[in-house]
Amino acid sequence: MTLSMQGLTMAFMLLSGLGMGAVFDGYRVVSNELRLPRWWLPVFDLVYWMAAAVIVYRVLYASNNGELRAYVFIGLAFGVIIYYALLSRATVAAIKWIITAVRAVIGFILKCIDVLIIKPVLLLYKLIRVILAFGAAFAVFLLKIVLQLVRPFWKLLQWLTNPISRPIIKWLKGYMLKWKIVDRIKGIHHRVSEWFSKWRRR
Repeated sequence: MTLSMQGLTMAFMLLSGLGMGAVFDGYRVVSNELRLPRWWLPVFDLVYWMAAAVIVYRVLYASNNGELRAYVFIGLAFGVIIYYALLSRATVAAIKWIITAVRAVIGFILKCIDVLIIKPVLLLYKLIRVILAFGAAFAVFLLKIVLQLVRPFWKLLQWLTNPISRPIIKWLKGYMLKWKIVDRIKGIHHRVSEWFSKWRRR
């Protein structure tokens, strides 16, 4: 392996160490901000180290065909040390600022949805309910007035048609008693109720 390839591999491992430190800080900050359950942390740690191992191996394979040398581990170690000595605080602060900004944007969007959509819809719904209630009350009031106005004419019509309607009603009652129409209707209703009860129990 040439000296230039060793230097390139060393540089790649140094960058990989920096990246591992940044990703670990990001994962740690996000897990703290989201307040994940403590029992999830070992799972995420395992996923992190597995992903880091795969990525580092891919970078190593691209730089020197996957050959492990001492300078590979030295480059990784130096990358991690440099990151935590110089860049960790700035990275953590930047990640926290990004999370705060995202939360502020989401809160602003939710506030706009509440003000521009939800509250107008609720106000329109309440207004429609008030209008319908007022309309129903007004309709009942008008109906009562109409019934009061029509009642004398209805009484007059009932008095005029009483001599004709009485024999007809009497004849219909006799016909219904003769053919047991009421009993048949009750029997049909009883059978329909039994069938519906059996169908519901299935």
